[in-house]
Amino acid sequence: MAPGIVVGLDGTEQAEAAAAWAADEAVLRGGTAVRLVHVLVPSPDVLLPMVARRPVEPWAEELLARTAAALRERRPGLSVTTGLLPGAPVAALVGAADDAELLVLGSRALGAVAGYFLGSVGLSVAGLVERPVVLVRAVDPPVPPDAPVSVGVDVREPADEVLAFAFAAAARRGGPLHVTYAHRGHDAAAHPEARRALDDLLVPWRARHPEVPVTAFAVPGSPGPELVRAASRAALAVIGRRVHRSPLAPAHLGSTAHALLHHSPAPVALVPHA
Repeated sequence: MAPGIVVGLDGTEQAEAAAAWAADEAVLRGGTAVRLVHVLVPSPDVLLPMVARRPVEPWAEELLARTAAALRERRPGLSVTTGLLPGAPVAALVGAADDAELLVLGSRALGAVAGYFLGSVGLSVAGLVERPVVLVRAVDPPVPPDAPVSVGVDVREPADEVLAFAFAAAARRGGPLHVTYAHRGHDAAAHPEARRALDDLLVPWRARHPEVPVTAFAVPGSPGPELVRAASRAALAVIGRRVHRSPLAPAHLGSTAHALLHHSPAPVALVPHA
């Protein structure tokens, strides 16, 4: 049976937070399986300068076993498997997610050399994989689990996959959903028009999910800052990522996704759509 959730581990606290988030999400999804994977790279001290030099494979096996034990203790009865992956990190993680419901990775602010490398891998994977990807930052204190799910939409190009993911996430958590449409119109007529378009977009979704309390926000401004603001009080921030079917099209994350990934304290779910 294919794992429901795949988690990439690299020994950082962000990856530990990602694994813990994945275990909780697996329970919310009815006990789906979790698979922990580590991509074998030349030496862990390349990524983690403070790690003592040890043979790569035993270090990785210990990391996987220790994390799996922690998840089983956190969520008794949870099915957790582990695996070592050969190859380049991006290609290996994209391949590992092929049959999964979800890929979960740790995320950290870019800046330091190690942080930039780890961040670039996560961004590259998120731009290529055809499954939803959740990037989790280690936050202290963590966001309350009953906080709302936040989703950003564009009423001009609505994506059913993104709204379906967001409504399902809110329903599983038994909490509210906040839907934000940031529009760039600054004249007085633009805001009521944007608000009506957002309300119209949500009519069928409210009917499908009457159990989810929905609050809609049509706000004038740039989508990046507005969605980061919404994510600051959310349990999960959801945004779409356009998938280009042409093999010649480069992997691409838009400026709004970049803003969320770099600044959201909440886990960010990138949901691919055509």
